[in-house]
Amino acid sequence: MQSPVLVLKDSLKRESGNKVHYGNIQASKAVADIIRTTLGPRSMLKMLLDASGGIVVTNDGNAILRELDLAHPAAKSMIELSRTQDEEVGDGTTSVIVLAGEMLHVAEAFIDKKYHPTVICRAYNKALEDSIAVLDKIAMTVDVKDQYYHLAGATMLDLVKSCIGTKFTGQFGDLIADLAIDATTTVGVDLGQGLREVDIKKYIKIEKVPGGQLEDSKVLKGVMFNKDVVAPGKMRRKILNPRIILLDCPLEYKKGENQTNAELLREEDWSVLLKMEEEYIENLCVQILKFKPDLIITEKGLSDLACHYFSKAGVSAIRRLRKTDNNRIAKASGAVIVNRPDELQESDVGTGAGLFEVKKIGDEFFAFIVDCKDPKACTVLLRGASKDLLNEVERNLQDAMSVARNIIKNPKLVPGGGATELTVSATLKQRSSSIEGIEKWPYEAAAIAFEAIPRTLAQNCGVNVIRTMTALQGKHANGENTWIGIDGNTGVIADMKECKIWDSYSVKAQAFKTAIEAACMLLRIDDIVSGIKKKQAPGASQGPSKPKIEEEGDADNEQMIPE
Repeated sequence: MQSPVLVLKDSLKRESGNKVHYGNIQASKAVADIIRTTLGPRSMLKMLLDASGGIVVTNDGNAILRELDLAHPAAKSMIELSRTQDEEVGDGTTSVIVLAGEMLHVAEAFIDKKYHPTVICRAYNKALEDSIAVLDKIAMTVDVKDQYYHLAGATMLDLVKSCIGTKFTGQFGDLIADLAIDATTTVGVDLGQGLREVDIKKYIKIEKVPGGQLEDSKVLKGVMFNKDVVAPGKMRRKILNPRIILLDCPLEYKKGENQTNAELLREEDWSVLLKMEEEYIENLCVQILKFKPDLIITEKGLSDLACHYFSKAGVSAIRRLRKTDNNRIAKASGAVIVNRPDELQESDVGTGAGLFEVKKIGDEFFAFIVDCKDPKACTVLLRGASKDLLNEVERNLQDAMSVARNIIKNPKLVPGGGATELTVSATLKQRSSSIEGIEKWPYEAAAIAFEAIPRTLAQNCGVNVIRTMTALQGKHANGENTWIGIDGNTGVIADMKECKIWDSYSVKAQAFKTAIEAACMLLRIDDIVSGIKKKQAPGASQGPSKPKIEEEGDADNEQMIPE
């Protein structure tokens, strides 16, 4: 009898085979169940407390999962899904997770029957290809050319509205949808060949100001920022058609890098020194004032003296502005940001703005540069009763703007309300009969998994789920009636074209791809080795960091064995 061979260290734990598959599937289903109730217009909100005691109230799938701290590795990768979805297309974060959870759930039966995971994955990938083909078939192309507003049959407004319908702000009607469309069409840049690039992150700033009502929110044809002019009493706070100069340099005397010692032998030298500093600043100001600006904005400091010269010339100045804000002003007013005052040219002066004004909102001063001729940047001003409300509105607005952007980039629509998923499901069920061999069953199961979305919608409406689903499956049976789905508010089976419930093609396609690929990835894991210690860097002291690693490893191991 040979002695047993130890390969792994004692501190490592290894799970392998079916145990891992079941663990992963369990974990993913748990994640999916957390946010299942947030799908659709009748969705519930989740309230999350973070470590510092702040609260987040939201039903945006990504926002919820972002706040959760999970131990199970498979659950962590589920969270990545919704993040990918959020970064790629901005909407459909909840659907991705629900779909992926369902895909894994139906795979469980096959693992019981000792199917090999790669077989299941192959079937799933086939299903994915076919489902994207179905999407292509039922997608409706919209004509984005005619100024976005009167889109053929389905307006952009309806699309964005059906995106927000599932969100908390859905109850405010078109308000948020209008804001989103306004903002995205403002900053869209034509790249030629009919392509449009909309950079939401860089050029759309969302300013949340508590107070007022949500109805006061608006998209400014320009920018606003939380600053006042430098000398409030002396400088004008309202300028029509201002000439704006943007600077990236300090308007004060240059200080030495480190301590500079100057030995002065005569007393006059001291005053000469001071005079030189003053003249230097005066020169800077004169160079700038040559261009007769009305407003000077710098990202750096502005000394009292410069401030005096400017106010004497009747020029308003604003200092220490954020870099990003400055870029937005440049985009909005047509100015060029200049790094050295002596390199100013007439072409650098921005004349695109119609009005510069400082207003007091709440208890803070905000500077507005508005009524721009052709702004390529804008600010969305959100007002609302409380911080939490505003944060939620902001998240909804982000989603809405992403949807608007998607439709500008890829003007194809598919029906919402679970209709797309049902069509895909029905088509895949038909196709499954023509598939040879063992892959047929997982393929069919994938087809059934797509029904998770309409089913969840029905559940959240509180209608009889089984009846509704059978009725819908009957309607969709041979792949016809592509537009029949669930009206998420009432749970009634309706025609999505008439209800104007749409989804953007890119969101759906991305959701399917992400969900199925993730399901495949999690299914192919058959071994989890945990408790791996980090290699210590040579020379690093074996300090107090060691016990912590042990504990973390142990903590994970407890979670990994689903009892």
